Amino acid sequence: MHLFWDLPSNDLVEVRATIEVLTPPPPNRLVFWALQASFNDRRGQLGAGHFGLQHHPEYPERCAINWGGYFSQASGRSGELPGSPLAAPSALSNPNTCNFHWDIGAPYTYRIARSPEQGWRGSVIGPNGGETVIRDLHSEGDRLTSPMVWTESFAHCDDPASSVRWSNFVGIESDGTPVSPRTVRINFQKEHDGGCSNTSIEPLGDGFVQRTNTARVHASGTRLAIGP
Repeated sequence: MHLFWDLPSNDLVEVRATIEVLTPPPPNRLVFWALQASFNDRRGQLGAGHFGLQHHPEYPERCAINWGGYFSQASGRSGELPGSPLAAPSALSNPNTCNFHWDIGAPYTYRIARSPEQGWRGSVIGPNGGETVIRDLHSEGDRLTSPMVWTESFAHCDDPASSVRWSNFVGIESDGTPVSPRTVRINFQKEHDGGCSNTSIEPLGDGFVQRTNTARVHASGTRLAIGP
């Protein structure tokens, strides 16, 4: 399930979004909730990265966080982006995913921004306001484009419902100006590609809820306003 941001600018050096896990997935299912952006310069899109919490059955307390991505064609390379070491141990020794405790119902703000060292930094601001740097992705590019948030669920379509709420979508332009989308475009994976027909995206206050195993309210391609 995707929420594509309709932004007036493609000259961004930072993007942020806040997530709250309202209803956790079944204990044995992997679900990934991510903020994604592409890394661009005059050559085009060089890569893209996805940052966010995971409900992962093979990590402590089923809690993890990921900052990974892939090269794009304009970079002249392929495969996963390299990066700096993770800030915490990884139960599966995955270079992109580390142990990270998160709480149900608590707000976590994702932040993708230029690294002061190399590439693009993924960090998360917890409910108490403290910021944790997870790692840097070593992709070229001088700006971020095509921000979106999404849920990637490996649960069965008839598994008990899970849900998250997204809010506070913000991009920062190169001169420091903050910009926010007024509308978003929603998308669902097609059933013949492995998607479920009973996933839904619904407005809630100044954000949106992504939910599994529920009646779908809006079709793919629908644009929704950010309120109130």
